[in-house]
Amino acid sequence: MLLTRRLFFLVVLLISSYQSNAQAPKGMGKSDPEAKKVLDAVSAKFKTFKAIKASFALKIENAAGKVQGVKSGNVMMKGMKYRVSITGQEIFCDGTTVWTYDVSAKEVQVSSLDNGSGSITPQKLFTNFYDKDFLFVLGQDIKKAGKTYKVVELTPIDKTKPFFKVVLDVDKTTNIIMATRVFEKNGNRYLYAINSINTTANITDDTFSFNPKKYPGVEVIDLR
Repeated sequence: MLLTRRLFFLVVLLISSYQSNAQAPKGMGKSDPEAKKVLDAVSAKFKTFKAIKASFALKIENAAGKVQGVKSGNVMMKGMKYRVSITGQEIFCDGTTVWTYDVSAKEVQVSSLDNGSGSITPQKLFTNFYDKDFLFVLGQDIKKAGKTYKVVELTPIDKTKPFFKVVLDVDKTTNIIMATRVFEKNGNRYLYAINSINTTANITDDTFSFNPKKYPGVEVIDLR
């Protein structure tokens, strides 16, 4: 289950999982107001969506730039509900309960959703996760495949975190985060890219619950 939790930890951000009440200490500088405008627009746009379905790619590189692994996945969100699937692993959440399913181990762990400020949910990636935990600056716009992206670089206030920088590419037209790069202190880099996104998806509520009848032979470990 360690790999499952590690990947999920990064997918949903990767940065959203490091929520706290940290405040920037004196001498660290201030965030760029223009960068905040971009991030605020991302949060406001996300709140207008009733349901989202997206596919993404994850590439892991070491300090020398050598690719250590490539994975693909999907994420679905509806209100507080979500479902994340990534190469042999799935996480379901119906807004109350979380099921972490490891396909190769034929095991699913069941836990209660923690709605506290430090909890991990995909929704937090698109909301105001940045206000208290990061300093952020706006970089130069970049163009990829005919589209223009705003680039925002975030630096964690808490220097004990395992990463020292996160870079977001925000679609200038849609105000959606389309790529994320996480730079860890050990040299590893986690590169995410959204391949497709549907912001008007029709997703039924049962999509977000693990149904044991559909997974015969899977061991259920209830940690609640």
